[in-house]
Amino acid sequence: MKTFAEQIVSFNMNLKYEGNLPDDFQVLNPYLNNPETMIVMEQFYQKYYNDNRQRKFLVGINPSRHGAGVTGVPFTDTKRLESVCGIKMISAYTHEVSSVFVYDMISEYGGAEEFYKDIYINSPFPLAIVRKSKGSWINANYYDDKALFNDVKDFMIDSLRKHISLNLDASEVFIMGKKNADFISKLNQEAHLFEKMTVLEHPRYIQQYKSKEKQLYIDKYIVALK
Repeated sequence: MKTFAEQIVSFNMNLKYEGNLPDDFQVLNPYLNNPETMIVMEQFYQKYYNDNRQRKFLVGINPSRHGAGVTGVPFTDTKRLESVCGIKMISAYTHEVSSVFVYDMISEYGGAEEFYKDIYINSPFPLAIVRKSKGSWINANYYDDKALFNDVKDFMIDSLRKHISLNLDASEVFIMGKKNADFISKLNQEAHLFEKMTVLEHPRYIQQYKSKEKQLYIDKYIVALK
């Protein structure tokens, strides 16, 4: 029987989006763009997921260019990949706002080892999406455009099913972001993936708009996840 780590590494190695996209949107695949991403991603999962434990599923939106879009590890920029997880990335250096909140929360949960033993994080669309804006490419969410959502919907359902099959607890899913939850609810009505959805504020929203109340949100995450 393959370990959780072996299964997710295999999932990531075979990850590609070949569907349609509206004009001005692109999908970035970190595993194809930087060979070191595959190496550090594999080190991370072998370190924290080298077992067959059942875990709770914490769901983001889609990776940002500076978080998992570089490291291959959800909500983990290169700074925290090195300082917390002890895995150094030589070819890139990134700071990502959501990663700051997530790792502050992980620290209070009991540390990375304790947290990742219980929780698996990923996204319904597990690759970074960018949109052309005034001649340059910026981060985009899968729900930013109705045509984009319609194009990627089936891929997202398939991706969530594959994640659940890793031995995730589908009785309750924990969703980051209220708008994200609205769209995952649509997927859930169609595909019957999860029995219950618990909605948490998105780390980026907390860091940008609610930083003075950050401790309240950290507590809320820990109460929900424990």
